[in-house]
Amino acid sequence: MAAMSGLTVEIADKTFPASDGAPERALYRDFRLEVADRSFVALLGPSGLGKTTLLNIVAGVDKDFRGKVAFTSEKPRIGYAFQSPRLLPWRTVLDNVLLALPKGREHVERARAVLGEMGLGDAERVFPERLSLGMQRRVALARAFALEPDLLLMDEPFVSLDEQTAEKLRDLLADLIQRRPTTVLFVTHDSREAVRLADRVVVLAGPPVRIERDVRVELTPEKRREAGDVERVRDHVVRVAG
Repeated sequence: MAAMSGLTVEIADKTFPASDGAPERALYRDFRLEVADRSFVALLGPSGLGKTTLLNIVAGVDKDFRGKVAFTSEKPRIGYAFQSPRLLPWRTVLDNVLLALPKGREHVERARAVLGEMGLGDAERVFPERLSLGMQRRVALARAFALEPDLLLMDEPFVSLDEQTAEKLRDLLADLIQRRPTTVLFVTHDSREAVRLADRVVVLAGPPVRIERDVRVELTPEKRREAGDVERVRDHVVRVAG
């Protein structure tokens, strides 16, 4: 079982340099965000604001900023689910999941177990091109969870899916989080999706990016599946953010 990790991210300054005639732009300035251990925090804001940049800073992918990221556990395992599945087309479903794991028989069994939970147990020898986009995203989720992450970063993982498929994957994610608790930082521009999944919605505005509102979502897992309850809380989030 993963130890799980909360975090604090402080960005004194993150600037996009001038290019192609566009002036230098301050993306983050004097920004601070705290995420508690085992919490599910949705970062809600318009596309192009800089939410993905924030995830990349937390993941250690983007180091070109002034500030720091501190975790509550030492050397946490970080899983990352991107906007696109990012599967290697020449590897099978199982092999794509194993890319995130060390070699060893026990890790193969772990990957197979997660694929089974994702409803992909019969697809482990299939290549990505034979899968629908929804199934490819399931594989990407399986790869992230197989790592048994202390912290899971998710960058609009259900974008470009039809609503029926996206809703099935939201249900699947919610069930996985209940069975495999971890800390989640989830980026979205969809206020309904944020309320549907998260226990805290951080509304971002800018640039420079700032926290406009920080709203707690107090819905039971059962009520999160009820459209009326989700819409009621969503209306509150949108009204508060406005």
